[in-house]
Amino acid sequence: MCDGLSSATMWSVGWEALRQWGDDAVRNEPLAGGHNDVWSVRVNGHLAVGRLGARSDADLAWETGLLRHLERAGMTVPRPIPTADGRLFADGLVVVTYLDGRPPETEADWRRVADTLRQLHRSTRDWPQRPGWRSSTDLLSAEVGTKVDLGAMPPDGVARCRAAWARLIGRQRCVVHGDPNPRNVRLTADRVAMIDWDEAHVDVPDLDLVLPHNAADLDEEAHDVAAQASAAWEAAVCWDDEYAVERLAEVRPV
Repeated sequence: MCDGLSSATMWSVGWEALRQWGDDAVRNEPLAGGHNDVWSVRVNGHLAVGRLGARSDADLAWETGLLRHLERAGMTVPRPIPTADGRLFADGLVVVTYLDGRPPETEADWRRVADTLRQLHRSTRDWPQRPGWRSSTDLLSAEVGTKVDLGAMPPDGVARCRAAWARLIGRQRCVVHGDPNPRNVRLTADRVAMIDWDEAHVDVPDLDLVLPHNAADLDEEAHDVAAQASAAWEAAVCWDDEYAVERLAEVRPV
């Protein structure tokens, strides 16, 4: 997935916010992957992960509130670590617990991931939409939602994306992780942890279930609907980099 970046100068200044997690809080080294400024940090003597970005307070409140809810529901997710005065984020910075593990590799691994994603979906029915975001079916009429601007896409591409999303009309919505690729999954023998919730929003669960080996056991029609809708979503949310162009090419003409 993709995300807008601010200048390197802003990041340098912004990391001063880490002091709000205590005088001993330190930034260690950058973590690979993604488009946010993500570093390993040490807070209260423990290894953690800090993510600095330009999201609004309302957006970060939604994300951190979701993570706390999912942990209470029994899922393994990064736990937001509060500042010294009890806030879950400060000046665009969020600090969460570090989760170790390996990425999924085998069909059995991906079936565990599918079960975890379905637990997420069951636990978040009727969850409010992330501030400023739109779901795929909302974009059948809306043109803009957070990182999506359909006005920037070629009209034929918009028509193809909307045709794919129209097949989702009437389905129940819930929180989707939004980017369940191997980098965002940490497996151990006894648990599956989902990390990097920056793309999470309320949408149709199908978007999370296009997995290797068809691990979610979708039938042929359901898999086609999900795969087309997912490709359309990633094309729209990342437009117009090379990856987005490749994903749009997978969406069938109207």
